[in-house]
Amino acid sequence: MSHATFVPLVEELAEGIHCIETGLYRHGLAACYLVREGDRLAFVDTGTAHSVPALLAVIAKLGLTPEQVDYVIPTHVHLDHAGGAGGLMATCPNAHLIIHPKGAPHLIDPGKLIAGSSDVYGEAAFARDFGTLTPVPAERVILAEDGQTFDLNGRVLTFLDTPGHANHHGCLFDARTQGFFTGDTFGIAYREFKTARGSWLYAPTTPVAFDPDRWLASLDKLMAFAPQVMYLTHYGRVDHPEALVDDLRQSIRDMANLALAEEGRADGERQARLKAAIAEHLIASARAHGVDIPDARINELLAVDTELNAQGLHVWLQRREQRAAA
Repeated sequence: MSHATFVPLVEELAEGIHCIETGLYRHGLAACYLVREGDRLAFVDTGTAHSVPALLAVIAKLGLTPEQVDYVIPTHVHLDHAGGAGGLMATCPNAHLIIHPKGAPHLIDPGKLIAGSSDVYGEAAFARDFGTLTPVPAERVILAEDGQTFDLNGRVLTFLDTPGHANHHGCLFDARTQGFFTGDTFGIAYREFKTARGSWLYAPTTPVAFDPDRWLASLDKLMAFAPQVMYLTHYGRVDHPEALVDDLRQSIRDMANLALAEEGRADGERQARLKAAIAEHLIASARAHGVDIPDARINELLAVDTELNAQGLHVWLQRREQRAAA
């Protein structure tokens, strides 16, 4: 998607909760959220550095200003969620950044994040798709503790430590709507795959910290709140999470099992085999959910995630093998 021609799509999904398209790759792939309570604002996730002008345009459309943003809250520091955090903070002078303690160093000094992401995506693709990362001043960063609450003009937001997809991942519970902003912890549910059975969820095992056991525990932690709705970065509002969570649990287990089938086969083709196995598995899972679009279109819509899942599972196997050899 061209950043020059990108026009953000904005939907109010619940009281004071605006879902904003961030323009990564294609419409419907990644979003962030603007929470409004009276004349005060908070962003949950930010999209990439390229997304910042669109986010500011949404504020203006609401008749408000960047000075009315109190919080910028990336769920974790993967660039589709936090790449724009520094740029947004630079334009919102009264905002504090709320972040998992393990993620904070990467936004205060993004050098390692840039290097790691360039390894994953390639330097040219990184520059094209994610832009320039702006450091966040340390004095404006709040290290969120598990269970810590934040007051947005009387609206209570609760931060939960939710590792599994990433070890620096947190989810945010909105008491007003009894819903979670889930980042990647409640999986991916692209709208193109919704059927009469509801949303189709699967687990993103993006490099480098996939941990299926901790992820399953994080889902238990979320569901203990009896949430009524989940607000996904990928993508949008998902209702009745209690009816969907077992499918996501199974997807986590399935991804782990695809990787474990390759354990001990550490040759140069393993990642390619993982990618092929993931693609085949996701098509079968979508079909079982009632998705009837052509295989080629499914592969097209899932191409980015299939590649990243393969990389993440490959890294997970490497770490398991290193521990076993120690």
